[in-house]
Amino acid sequence: MAARDRPTLKVVGEDDSAKRRQIMDGAKKVFLDLGFDGASMGEIARAAGVSKGTLYVYFSDKSSLFEAIVEQQNLDQGKASFNFDPAQDLETTLRHFGRAYIELLCRPEGGSALRTVMAIAERMPEVGKRFYEKVIYFTVQSLAGFLQAKVKAGELVIDDCELAATQFMQVCQSTLFQPYIFQVKPAPSSDQVERVVASATRMFMAAYGTKQT
Repeated sequence: MAARDRPTLKVVGEDDSAKRRQIMDGAKKVFLDLGFDGASMGEIARAAGVSKGTLYVYFSDKSSLFEAIVEQQNLDQGKASFNFDPAQDLETTLRHFGRAYIELLCRPEGGSALRTVMAIAERMPEVGKRFYEKVIYFTVQSLAGFLQAKVKAGELVIDDCELAATQFMQVCQSTLFQPYIFQVKPAPSSDQVERVVASATRMFMAAYGTKQT
């Protein structure tokens, strides 16, 4: 479809959420089956059961569609799994977050999406940038906000909460994420995740906790 023939992209409101989800569900199947490069807007429209005209009303191109799918998957699961209530116990929250975070990173469909983002980010840096800002950095900021509340409560001593949040997330990935994302090993077991996250939590509390053991 020529650019002049495409319908004008509109702002999607609540009334359009079902159609938007229908399109994203269809596109998800196409991306998983064919990869980003192999997918076409025509194939996505067929899989979603909509016309190409309708598809372009909601998404200007397959890059924006792919970004929306990846971001929504991660944000939906993150909101369901990450509980940063400052009233909660510090170490318990860190362990719960660490487990949920690694399970999010290492779930099968999550790995496929992350590999695709990594593959296209070099030639389409805006895709990688938006994914980083809306998914990865969003999580860092959420954890940093929780840590800052615990600093104010006198439970932690941290000068830079974003740095500390990033450190904790990276340590939780140790021995788990890279072998998985590069397809050296399958997704880690619950026991493996528990062991690494427990170690990360002990290291974090030793570095930043006010109650040293």
